Amino acid sequence: MPNIKSAKKRMRSSEKRRVGNMTVKTKVKSVRRKTREVLTAGVVETSEQAVREYSSVLDKAVKRGVIKKNTAIRRKKRAVAALRKLAK
Repeated sequence: MPNIKSAKKRMRSSEKRRVGNMTVKTKVKSVRRKTREVLTAGVVETSEQAVREYSSVLDKAVKRGVIKKNTAIRRKKRAVAALRKLAK
C-alpha cells in the first residue's frame, strides 16, 4: 500500500482505468467472437452487419486508447477479407 497521498490517488485512478479498459476489451472480444461465428455460418447479410459492428467497436476502443490504431486496422482488414472470401 502506498504511503504518499499522490501515490494513493494514482492507485485509485489506475484502478478506475483498469476496470474501464477491461469492459471495453471484453466488449471487443465478445463482438469478435460473434463476428467469427456469423462468418463461419456463411450468411452474407448478417455477416456484413456483424463486420460493421465489429469495426465500430474497434474504432471506439481506439478512441478510448484501449487498443492501438494499427491493431484495430489489422483486425478490421482481416474481418473484411473473411467477408469478401465468403461473398465469392
